[in-house]
Amino acid sequence: MGHHFGDLARVRHVITYSLSPFEQKAFANCLSKGIPNVWRRFRGSFFKVAPSLVVLYVTYTWGNSANQASKRKNPADFENDV
Repeated sequence: MGHHFGDLARVRHVITYSLSPFEQKAFANCLSKGIPNVWRRFRGSFFKVAPSLVVLYVTYTWGNSANQASKRKNPADFENDV
């Protein structure tokens, strides 16, 4: 046996490269490339997502108000009670 977990199978003609996490920059190009990329993605998907969210919100608020109105008692039904 004597093999480590990563050495259980021999794969030929496959080259893997790795970089130590201590040699990487965690926030490299975050401000110069990251923020413009987020803005581009937001702008590209906003008009696809926003209309459905608006419709869902209007439907949800209408449903809640209709539910509350249906639970309310009609005061005209109780005018003659003493």
